[in-house]
Amino acid sequence: MKNLLNFEDYSPNELEAIIESGIDLKKNPAKYASALSGKKLYLLFEKTSTRTFLSFAAGITEMGGCYFNQKWEDSNFSLADPISEIQYVGRNVDIIMARLKQNDKVRELAKYSSVPFINGCDNTFHPCQALGDIMTVKEIFGRFDINLMYIGAKNNVFNSLLEISGKLGVKLYGYTPLVNAMAVGEDFYASKPYTDLTNKSFDEVKTLIKKMDVVYTDAWVDMEFFNNPAYAGAKQQAVDKMLPYQLNESLLEESRALVFHDMPIHEGYEISRGVIDANIATILNQAENRRHIEKAIMLYLLGAK
Repeated sequence: MKNLLNFEDYSPNELEAIIESGIDLKKNPAKYASALSGKKLYLLFEKTSTRTFLSFAAGITEMGGCYFNQKWEDSNFSLADPISEIQYVGRNVDIIMARLKQNDKVRELAKYSSVPFINGCDNTFHPCQALGDIMTVKEIFGRFDINLMYIGAKNNVFNSLLEISGKLGVKLYGYTPLVNAMAVGEDFYASKPYTDLTNKSFDEVKTLIKKMDVVYTDAWVDMEFFNNPAYAGAKQQAVDKMLPYQLNESLLEESRALVFHDMPIHEGYEISRGVIDANIATILNQAENRRHIEKAIMLYLLGAK
């Protein structure tokens, strides 16, 4: 039995096969209408979400399966032994997706799950997002070896992009002066092939943008803290540090790059209204592809044809 917690145990061939499956699922949905007939998916949310819930729920339904949705606070995971709880859940369903706040909690539940376990997002990795992003790259460019610049916090999205880029040949550049609390250290970044732009000047970054195929941005402040008054001071520090690198018309001047954003979007922070409007078709396609790639993930983990 295999899980999807990050990409550490996945070969380039496996990742490419999942992406090709996602592309085919998008093109030929009728072919897979009963691929997971009778299969049951359990969705557990400690972190809020729009895309993760809707993409997984719609995805398994489109393949003939069904889902059960539960908020962490409505479950007994926070009140009882989580190991026995996840063992019980596995007696009732075929596959589990959990979107939790801490990576160690994801790893613990996955270790004791008797059915395939998908990390829907934690503070360290976001593998479903990165797979959907690289599926979008393949769909648009027909290849993986493009130039992609990420501008934002060093966070779960960046970590998963870093993992998958190294395995599939995406040339990744990262400007990441903000560092979120995560379950990886500097050795994780030192072992991955990417170009770190964090100490580069604004002019150097702007010059490099002209050579990019994709420029990717993400929220500077985690969604749990964005509107939290107790986090207002730290939020303002993040804004002050990152605002010069907002994806706006000036920064992208003379650039041919497509803009990716994993959503939710914070207009006027990481991205301007004009850049949103100019790239909304690409951003929405990127978001839609979460559903198709997650269908491919479920098929792969459940061994379905």
